[in-house]
Amino acid sequence: MGQKKLIRFNAIKEFNNVLEYPQDMKGQWHTFFKNENPLTLELACGKGEYSVGLGRLYPERNFLGIDLKGNRIWRGAKTALDDGLNNVAFLRSHIDKLNDYFEPGEVSEIWITFPDPQLRASRMKKRLTHPRFLRLYDKVLAPGGVVNLKTDSPALYGFTKAVIELYGLELLHDDDNIYAKGEVSPELAIKTHYEGLDIAGSNRIHYLRFRVNKPLPLEKDEILKEMFKGESGEKEPESAD
Repeated sequence: MGQKKLIRFNAIKEFNNVLEYPQDMKGQWHTFFKNENPLTLELACGKGEYSVGLGRLYPERNFLGIDLKGNRIWRGAKTALDDGLNNVAFLRSHIDKLNDYFEPGEVSEIWITFPDPQLRASRMKKRLTHPRFLRLYDKVLAPGGVVNLKTDSPALYGFTKAVIELYGLELLHDDDNIYAKGEVSPELAIKTHYEGLDIAGSNRIHYLRFRVNKPLPLEKDEILKEMFKGESGEKEPESAD
């Protein structure tokens, strides 16, 4: 591990807005934020640009960025501290451990911004909009809670639309090129480090907003697998510090 990463890993241990694999946090986030405001999660938050951006837009809501890589979390956490954003915090953990940290209905909204699209068919279950993950989200989301996906990957966008249709989820908004219309909502205007890289080379940003709010039949997972088994391995996104 590089010296800069080590410094950042050590630094976040002293940040009061970063929790690493915390115990006994289920049902306690209102205590942590010292209010009863709605809680929004940013999954695979990277450097936390969306958590910070949303925190600035909505001071009456709480935002929690979740990622495993502490050296990336450091950037967002430091910005939130420097800017006095008491409604923004970060959790270092695996996303598939969500149910260890949140009570049913404790989360009002989820944002997934420019995640690794896991392009190879063999890695389909690692896509953050795969039913495996949606079942986790459904457990922690309040009734009516929504999931937002913003991505530059046509493959992940198409896959997610197929999941929404196959499992009969409620699609609230679908835009295959958010900048084509000129004016963009403040939420979607927030840009992450990965958006600037345009790794997919598509030169467009896709956005989906939908609700789960229902059991997802396990038997349909095999249908989904068959639908996408012919996917070829495209170039995977490069890792960035």
